[in-house]
Amino acid sequence: MDFSSRLLLLLEVIELGSFTNVSEQRNVDRSVISKHISRLEGELGVRLLNRTTRSLSLTAAGNEIVNQAKLLRNLLNDTHRLAQNYHSEPKGILRITSSAMFGRQYVQQAVLAFQQQYPEVDVELRLEDRFMDMVSEGFDIGFRIGKPKNSSLIIRKVARNRLLIVASPEFIEKHGEIKTIERLEALPAAVYAAPGLLIDKFTYFDSNKESKKLQLNVAYKVNDVEMITKTAVAGNMLAVVTAQMIENEILEGKLIPIMTQLHLDDFGTFYAVYPHRDAPIKTKLFIDTLKSIIGEDIPIWEKHIPNFDEMYGQTK
Repeated sequence: MDFSSRLLLLLEVIELGSFTNVSEQRNVDRSVISKHISRLEGELGVRLLNRTTRSLSLTAAGNEIVNQAKLLRNLLNDTHRLAQNYHSEPKGILRITSSAMFGRQYVQQAVLAFQQQYPEVDVELRLEDRFMDMVSEGFDIGFRIGKPKNSSLIIRKVARNRLLIVASPEFIEKHGEIKTIERLEALPAAVYAAPGLLIDKFTYFDSNKESKKLQLNVAYKVNDVEMITKTAVAGNMLAVVTAQMIENEILEGKLIPIMTQLHLDDFGTFYAVYPHRDAPIKTKLFIDTLKSIIGEDIPIWEKHIPNFDEMYGQTK
Protein backbone atom coordinates (compact mmCIF):
# COMPACT_ATOMS: atom_id res chain seq x y z
CA MET A 1 0.00 0.00 0.00
CA ASP A 2 1.50 3.34 -1.07
CA PHE A 3 1.21 6.73 0.62
CA SER A 4 -1.91 7.77 -1.30
CA SER A 5 -3.64 4.51 -0.47
CA ARG A 6 -2.88 5.00 3.21
CA LEU A 7 -4.38 8.49 3.06
CA LEU A 8 -7.58 7.03 1.59
CA LEU A 9 -7.52 4.31 4.24
CA LEU A 10 -7.45 6.98 6.97
CA LEU A 11 -10.47 8.63 5.36
CA GLU A 12 -12.27 5.29 5.29
CA VAL A 13 -11.52 4.72 8.99
CA ILE A 14 -13.05 8.07 9.87
CA GLU A 15 -16.12 7.61 7.69
CA LEU A 16 -16.82 4.07 8.90
CA GLY A 17 -15.98 4.90 12.51
CA SER A 18 -13.45 2.26 13.52
CA PHE A 19 -10.61 -0.01 12.48
CA THR A 20 -12.93 -2.96 13.01
CA ASN A 21 -15.56 -1.68 10.56
CA VAL A 22 -12.91 -1.08 7.90
CA SER A 23 -11.35 -4.51 8.44
CA GLU A 24 -14.78 -6.13 7.98
CA GLN A 25 -15.45 -4.06 4.87
CA ARG A 26 -12.09 -4.99 3.34
CA ASN A 27 -12.05 -8.53 4.75
CA VAL A 28 -8.61 -8.12 6.32
CA ASP A 29 -7.35 -8.38 9.89
CA ARG A 30 -7.84 -5.31 12.09
CA SER A 31 -4.12 -5.27 12.87
CA VAL A 32 -3.36 -4.65 9.17
CA ILE A 33 -5.46 -1.49 9.24
CA SER A 34 -3.79 -0.30 12.45
CA LYS A 35 -0.33 -0.99 11.00
CA HIS A 36 -0.94 1.12 7.89
CA ILE A 37 -2.36 4.03 9.89
CA SER A 38 0.65 3.95 12.21
CA ARG A 39 2.95 3.92 9.18
CA LEU A 40 1.11 6.92 7.74
CA GLU A 41 1.64 8.81 11.01
CA GLY A 42 5.32 7.92 10.82
CA GLU A 43 5.62 9.14 7.25
CA LEU A 44 3.96 12.44 8.10
CA GLY A 45 5.67 12.82 11.47
CA VAL A 46 2.45 13.73 13.30
CA ARG A 47 -0.19 11.90 15.32
CA LEU A 48 -3.43 11.70 13.36
CA LEU A 49 -5.74 9.81 15.71
CA ASN A 50 -6.52 9.82 19.40
CA ARG A 51 -7.07 6.15 20.23
CA THR A 52 -8.86 4.66 23.22
CA THR A 53 -10.20 1.15 23.71
CA ARG A 54 -13.67 2.38 22.79
CA SER A 55 -13.31 5.24 20.36
CA LEU A 56 -11.26 7.08 17.77
CA SER A 57 -11.04 10.81 17.23
CA LEU A 58 -8.99 13.02 14.96
CA THR A 59 -6.24 15.25 16.22
CA ALA A 60 -6.07 18.77 14.80
CA ALA A 61 -3.44 17.58 12.33
CA GLY A 62 -5.53 14.51 11.54
CA ASN A 63 -8.53 16.66 10.68
CA GLU A 64 -6.48 18.65 8.17
CA ILE A 65 -5.02 15.49 6.64
CA VAL A 66 -8.51 13.94 6.27
CA ASN A 67 -9.64 17.05 4.38
CA GLN A 68 -6.71 16.55 2.00
CA ALA A 69 -7.64 12.88 1.65
CA LYS A 70 -11.15 13.90 0.56
CA LEU A 71 -9.66 16.15 -2.11
CA LEU A 72 -7.44 13.30 -3.25
CA ARG A 73 -10.38 10.90 -3.50
CA ASN A 74 -12.40 13.42 -5.51
CA LEU A 75 -9.46 14.03 -7.84
CA LEU A 76 -8.93 10.31 -8.43
CA ASN A 77 -12.65 9.72 -9.02
CA ASP A 78 -12.84 12.65 -11.43
CA THR A 79 -9.81 11.34 -13.32
CA HIS A 80 -11.37 7.86 -13.68
CA ARG A 81 -14.68 9.33 -14.86
CA LEU A 82 -12.95 11.53 -17.38
CA ALA A 83 -11.05 8.57 -18.83
CA GLN A 84 -14.18 6.39 -18.91
CA ASN A 85 -16.07 8.98 -20.93
CA TYR A 86 -13.49 8.65 -23.69
CA HIS A 87 -14.02 4.91 -24.04
CA SER A 88 -15.89 3.94 -27.19
CA GLU A 89 -17.64 1.27 -25.11
CA PRO A 90 -18.39 1.35 -21.36
CA LYS A 91 -15.82 -0.53 -19.28
CA GLY A 92 -14.89 -1.11 -15.68
CA ILE A 93 -16.99 -1.71 -12.56
CA LEU A 94 -20.47 -0.26 -11.98
CA ARG A 95 -21.51 -0.31 -8.30
CA ILE A 96 -25.25 0.02 -7.72
CA THR A 97 -27.35 0.25 -4.57
CA SER A 98 -31.12 -0.15 -4.48
CA SER A 99 -33.98 -0.78 -2.11
CA ALA A 100 -34.46 -4.53 -1.86
CA MET A 101 -37.80 -5.19 -3.56
CA PHE A 102 -37.27 -2.69 -6.37
CA GLY A 103 -33.84 -4.19 -6.92
CA ARG A 104 -35.16 -7.73 -7.18
CA GLN A 105 -38.02 -6.73 -9.45
CA TYR A 106 -36.42 -4.30 -11.89
CA VAL A 107 -32.77 -3.44 -11.23
CA GLN A 108 -31.78 -7.10 -11.62
CA GLN A 109 -33.54 -7.21 -15.00
CA ALA A 110 -31.68 -4.08 -16.02
CA VAL A 111 -28.34 -5.56 -14.93
CA LEU A 112 -28.85 -8.64 -17.12
CA ALA A 113 -29.92 -6.57 -20.13
CA PHE A 114 -27.12 -4.06 -19.61
CA GLN A 115 -24.36 -6.67 -19.33
CA GLN A 116 -25.64 -8.44 -22.42
CA GLN A 117 -25.19 -5.20 -24.36
CA TYR A 118 -22.04 -4.01 -22.56
CA PRO A 119 -20.13 -7.15 -21.55
CA GLU A 120 -16.99 -5.24 -20.53
CA VAL A 121 -18.76 -3.70 -17.53
CA ASP A 122 -18.71 -5.70 -14.29
CA VAL A 123 -21.64 -4.91 -11.99
CA GLU A 124 -21.94 -5.04 -8.23
CA LEU A 125 -25.50 -4.72 -6.88
CA ARG A 126 -26.22 -4.07 -3.19
CA LEU A 127 -29.85 -4.43 -2.04
CA GLU A 128 -30.56 -2.62 1.22
CA ASP A 129 -33.53 -0.68 2.59
CA ARG A 130 -31.37 2.03 4.13
CA PHE A 131 -29.96 5.28 2.91
CA MET A 132 -26.21 5.21 2.61
CA ASP A 133 -23.40 7.63 1.92
CA MET A 134 -22.86 6.87 -1.74
CA VAL A 135 -19.58 8.77 -1.93
CA SER A 136 -17.88 7.22 1.09
CA GLU A 137 -19.15 3.73 0.22
CA GLY A 138 -18.10 4.04 -3.40
CA PHE A 139 -21.40 3.57 -5.27
CA ASP A 140 -21.97 4.91 -8.77
CA ILE A 141 -25.79 4.82 -8.75
CA GLY A 142 -28.51 4.49 -6.12
CA PHE A 143 -32.23 3.83 -6.64
CA ARG A 144 -34.56 5.05 -3.90
CA ILE A 145 -38.04 6.43 -3.27
CA GLY A 146 -38.02 10.18 -2.65
CA LYS A 147 -35.42 12.86 -3.17
CA PRO A 148 -32.24 12.36 -1.14
CA LYS A 149 -31.53 14.71 1.76
CA ASN A 150 -27.98 15.12 0.49
CA SER A 151 -28.45 18.04 -1.91
CA SER A 152 -25.03 17.47 -3.47
CA LEU A 153 -26.25 14.31 -5.21
CA ILE A 154 -27.54 14.48 -8.76
CA ILE A 155 -31.05 13.07 -9.18
CA ARG A 156 -32.96 11.78 -12.18
CA LYS A 157 -36.61 10.73 -12.04
CA VAL A 158 -37.20 7.09 -12.88
CA ALA A 159 -40.95 6.56 -12.26
CA ARG A 160 -43.87 7.62 -10.13
CA ASN A 161 -45.11 5.36 -7.34
CA ARG A 162 -48.76 5.81 -6.39
CA LEU A 163 -50.59 4.40 -3.37
CA LEU A 164 -53.59 2.11 -3.10
CA ILE A 165 -55.42 0.38 -0.26
CA VAL A 166 -55.90 -3.37 -0.55
CA ALA A 167 -57.60 -6.20 1.27
CA SER A 168 -58.31 -9.84 0.47
CA PRO A 169 -61.80 -11.09 -0.53
CA GLU A 170 -61.87 -13.01 2.79
CA PHE A 171 -61.15 -9.84 4.76
CA ILE A 172 -63.92 -7.93 2.96
CA GLU A 173 -66.35 -10.81 3.48
CA LYS A 174 -65.54 -10.85 7.20
CA HIS A 175 -65.71 -7.09 7.81
CA GLY A 176 -68.13 -5.96 5.13
CA GLU A 177 -67.72 -3.22 2.53
CA ILE A 178 -65.49 -0.42 3.79
CA LYS A 179 -66.96 2.96 2.87
CA THR A 180 -65.67 5.52 5.39
CA ILE A 181 -62.33 6.75 6.74
CA GLU A 182 -63.51 6.01 10.28
CA ARG A 183 -64.23 2.40 9.40
CA LEU A 184 -60.93 2.08 7.53
CA GLU A 185 -58.98 3.45 10.50
CA ALA A 186 -60.66 1.00 12.88
CA LEU A 187 -59.69 -2.17 11.01
CA PRO A 188 -56.39 -4.02 11.62
CA ALA A 189 -53.56 -3.14 9.24
CA ALA A 190 -50.03 -4.29 8.41
CA VAL A 191 -47.42 -1.53 8.09
CA TYR A 192 -43.73 -1.07 7.36
CA ALA A 193 -41.50 -0.35 10.35
CA ALA A 194 -37.74 -0.16 10.81
CA PRO A 195 -35.49 1.38 13.46
CA GLY A 196 -36.55 5.02 13.69
CA LEU A 197 -39.23 4.66 11.01
CA LEU A 198 -42.93 3.77 11.22
CA ILE A 199 -45.11 4.27 8.15
CA ASP A 200 -48.61 4.18 9.60
CA LYS A 201 -49.98 7.54 8.37
CA PHE A 202 -50.84 8.53 4.81
CA THR A 203 -52.05 11.78 3.26
CA TYR A 204 -55.38 12.08 1.47
CA PHE A 205 -57.50 15.02 0.27
CA ASP A 206 -61.08 15.61 1.35
CA SER A 207 -63.90 16.95 -0.84
CA ASN A 208 -62.60 20.48 -0.28
CA LYS A 209 -59.14 19.39 -1.46
CA GLU A 210 -57.75 19.92 2.01
CA SER A 211 -54.92 17.66 3.14
CA LYS A 212 -55.82 15.11 5.83
CA LYS A 213 -54.05 12.20 7.52
CA LEU A 214 -55.20 8.60 7.41
CA GLN A 215 -54.07 6.84 10.61
CA LEU A 216 -53.95 3.06 10.30
CA ASN A 217 -54.82 0.75 13.16
CA VAL A 218 -51.48 -1.04 13.38
CA ALA A 219 -51.80 -4.76 14.11
CA TYR A 220 -48.54 -5.90 12.53
CA LYS A 221 -45.20 -4.15 11.93
CA VAL A 222 -42.61 -5.63 9.58
CA ASN A 223 -39.39 -4.31 8.02
CA ASP A 224 -39.88 -6.04 4.66
CA VAL A 225 -42.32 -4.50 2.18
CA GLU A 226 -43.06 -7.84 0.51
CA MET A 227 -44.35 -9.18 3.81
CA ILE A 228 -46.94 -6.40 3.94
CA THR A 229 -48.52 -7.54 0.67
CA LYS A 230 -48.33 -11.20 1.68
CA THR A 231 -50.00 -10.39 5.01
CA ALA A 232 -52.87 -8.66 3.22
CA VAL A 233 -53.27 -11.69 0.94
CA ALA A 234 -53.49 -13.95 4.01
CA GLY A 235 -56.73 -12.19 4.93
CA ASN A 236 -56.29 -11.02 8.52
CA MET A 237 -55.38 -7.39 7.77
CA LEU A 238 -55.66 -4.67 5.17
CA ALA A 239 -52.68 -2.66 3.92
CA VAL A 240 -51.79 0.59 2.22
CA VAL A 241 -49.21 -0.29 -0.43
CA THR A 242 -47.46 1.32 -3.36
CA ALA A 243 -48.32 0.22 -6.87
CA GLN A 244 -44.76 -1.07 -7.28
CA MET A 245 -45.36 -3.55 -4.44
CA ILE A 246 -48.20 -5.20 -6.40
CA GLU A 247 -47.30 -8.04 -8.74
CA ASN A 248 -50.17 -10.33 -9.83
CA GLU A 249 -52.18 -10.36 -6.60
CA ILE A 250 -54.96 -8.14 -7.97
CA LEU A 251 -55.04 -9.78 -11.41
CA GLU A 252 -55.39 -13.17 -9.69
CA GLY A 253 -58.14 -11.95 -7.33
CA LYS A 254 -56.06 -12.39 -4.18
CA LEU A 255 -56.32 -8.68 -3.34
CA ILE A 256 -58.96 -6.07 -4.07
CA PRO A 257 -58.43 -2.28 -4.11
CA ILE A 258 -60.78 -0.70 -1.56
CA MET A 259 -61.90 2.89 -0.87
CA THR A 260 -60.93 3.69 -4.47
CA GLN A 261 -62.91 6.96 -4.37
CA LEU A 262 -60.46 8.31 -1.80
CA HIS A 263 -57.98 10.84 -3.21
CA LEU A 264 -54.60 9.59 -1.97
CA ASP A 265 -51.44 11.61 -2.23
CA ASP A 266 -48.57 9.93 -4.06
CA PHE A 267 -46.19 8.10 -1.76
CA GLY A 268 -43.12 9.20 -3.65
CA THR A 269 -41.16 9.02 -6.85
CA PHE A 270 -38.39 6.60 -7.72
CA TYR A 271 -35.16 8.45 -8.39
CA ALA A 272 -31.77 7.46 -9.66
CA VAL A 273 -29.11 9.31 -7.67
CA TYR A 274 -25.42 9.61 -8.42
CA PRO A 275 -22.57 11.65 -6.97
CA HIS A 276 -21.46 13.80 -9.93
CA ARG A 277 -23.13 15.63 -12.79
CA ASP A 278 -20.43 14.44 -15.19
CA ALA A 279 -21.19 10.78 -14.44
CA PRO A 280 -19.43 8.13 -16.54
CA ILE A 281 -21.26 7.03 -19.66
CA LYS A 282 -21.86 3.60 -18.09
CA THR A 283 -23.93 5.25 -15.34
CA LYS A 284 -26.14 7.11 -17.78
CA LEU A 285 -26.55 4.08 -20.03
CA PHE A 286 -27.59 1.89 -17.10
CA ILE A 287 -30.30 4.35 -16.07
CA ASP A 288 -31.55 4.40 -19.67
CA THR A 289 -31.64 0.59 -19.63
CA LEU A 290 -33.69 0.55 -16.42
CA LYS A 291 -36.14 3.14 -17.74
CA SER A 292 -36.65 1.11 -20.91
CA ILE A 293 -37.77 -1.80 -18.71
CA ILE A 294 -40.01 0.26 -16.42
CA GLY A 295 -41.53 2.56 -19.04
CA GLU A 296 -41.21 6.27 -19.72
CA ASP A 297 -44.62 7.65 -18.68
CA ILE A 298 -46.76 4.95 -17.07
CA PRO A 299 -44.62 2.53 -15.04
CA ILE A 300 -45.00 -1.13 -15.83
CA TRP A 301 -46.26 -1.99 -12.34
CA GLU A 302 -49.46 0.04 -12.87
CA LYS A 303 -50.43 -2.44 -15.60
CA HIS A 304 -50.85 -5.00 -12.82
CA ILE A 305 -53.81 -2.98 -11.48
CA PRO A 306 -56.81 -2.86 -13.84
CA ASN A 307 -58.41 0.62 -14.18
CA PHE A 308 -55.83 2.09 -11.82
CA ASP A 309 -55.89 5.37 -13.75
CA GLU A 310 -59.46 5.91 -12.47
CA MET A 311 -58.69 5.20 -8.78
CA TYR A 312 -57.57 7.26 -5.81
CA GLY A 313 -58.08 10.69 -7.30
CA GLN A 314 -56.62 9.98 -10.73
CA THR A 315 -58.38 10.62 -14.03
CA LYS A 316 -57.66 9.37 -17.52
